[in-house]
Amino acid sequence: MVGEAFTLRYIPSREDIDVSAVFENREHPQRKGVETIPPGHVMVIDCRKDNRAAGAGSILVTRMMMRGAAGVVTDGGLRDSPTIADLDFPVYCSGPAAPSNITRHHAVDLNVPIGCGDVPVYPGDIIVGDREGVVVIPRHLADEVAIDGYEQSLMEDFVTERVLAGQTTFGLYPADAETTAQFREWRKGK
Repeated sequence: MVGEAFTLRYIPSREDIDVSAVFENREHPQRKGVETIPPGHVMVIDCRKDNRAAGAGSILVTRMMMRGAAGVVTDGGLRDSPTIADLDFPVYCSGPAAPSNITRHHAVDLNVPIGCGDVPVYPGDIIVGDREGVVVIPRHLADEVAIDGYEQSLMEDFVTERVLAGQTTFGLYPADAETTAQFREWRKGK
């Protein structure tokens, strides 16, 4: 998963205002966010690391997928997690959560700086996720990080190739001067 951050911020809910009727309001930040997330962006939801209620569920996640979003990331829980897991769409959360969001969360802001899993996320930051987790890359550093990351991946491919051929990791990982020279020669063929 790779895309620009589009953020949703929750604060703790309040029983007098967080009732199911709020979802009828087309300006409700959660619902508006689902309907306005630009294609290729990642919805990053600040649930304050509280997974006792869902930040969203399968219907809203499916809607974002159909709108062309790149994925969803939250430090809270999600409803309908088995259904979401079956989608061909990257979604990261802290776990399943059956209760509706309004039991614990009050949606207040869209596309503002947030904290997600104790990480600051600014709208437009680059969000990258794989099967091991998610990273947030400040937009102004994205090109540099991408180049360095690509080179590191190539080096690790080279090292893995050598390890599979029976070479010891001593001098290979981390690379000494001889291994670095061998890597540069190997790199020319890639």
